Amino acid sequence: MPELPEVETTRRGIAPYIEGQEVTEVLVRQPRLRVPVPDDLAERLVGARIGVLKRRAKYLQIPIQQVAKPDAGGGTLLWHLGMSGSLRIARVGDLPKKHDHVDVVTASGYVLRYHDPRRFGFVDWQADDEARDKRLAHLGPEPLSDAFNGKWLYTLSRNKRVAVKPFLMDNQVVVGAGNIYAAEALFMAGIDPRRAAGRVSRARYDALALAVKEVLAAAITQGGTTLRDFVSGQGEPGYFAQRLNVYGRHGQPCLRCGTELRRITLGQRASVFCPGCQR
Repeated sequence: MPELPEVETTRRGIAPYIEGQEVTEVLVRQPRLRVPVPDDLAERLVGARIGVLKRRAKYLQIPIQQVAKPDAGGGTLLWHLGMSGSLRIARVGDLPKKHDHVDVVTASGYVLRYHDPRRFGFVDWQADDEARDKRLAHLGPEPLSDAFNGKWLYTLSRNKRVAVKPFLMDNQVVVGAGNIYAAEALFMAGIDPRRAAGRVSRARYDALALAVKEVLAAAITQGGTTLRDFVSGQGEPGYFAQRLNVYGRHGQPCLRCGTELRRITLGQRASVFCPGCQR
């Protein structure tokens, strides 16, 4: 599933091609996604201009600015890539492939093309007030922002018996620390993923918050992590998988101390850690 680094990689990859561009056509080949494609998608997009792309957690936010029809109002497209989705840049005339479900065609000749074999993603309209959108209202802080730090984690974790890894993966605690990146950050900080969140010290949460930031920043720089389906806006895989220390390496020696990495299940998710380095 595309996580925060993959979605941020997508945003950065497609933005130069579509920001400021007028939409000339919308093609919906398959409207039955996880949320049905809005019936008025073409009506609201054609003739409008695309604003500056944003990201909130794993959602892409595409502002739509009405130009020819100012009375129709604008809005924000909320795009989620689901389990296997990707947004790519094509050119007018490029033939669609199987599972290419939605095209947004711009006057410059570039096409924003949504590909999703499993159809677990969606494109929908965001509520005018983000705080009223139930998909966004209860999300925690962005991990690369100043609002996310050790003090925040320590305060929220008091008296929590849940293991620290599922605590870190809770989107109300912080967004974007999915299974891969939580495992890598806990390894970097030397924290056993099984330890109760309420029994982690403030100093160790300071180290963990810093590790989350470093891991996610490195993943974004490397274009995300491609394990199966993800590709960038230009159709390229992410290369962070080549830098993974623990995720997917159970049974192999720890790159730091040589101890055999163990795999356990936490919160119904597989988790790999080093019994020698993580306490």
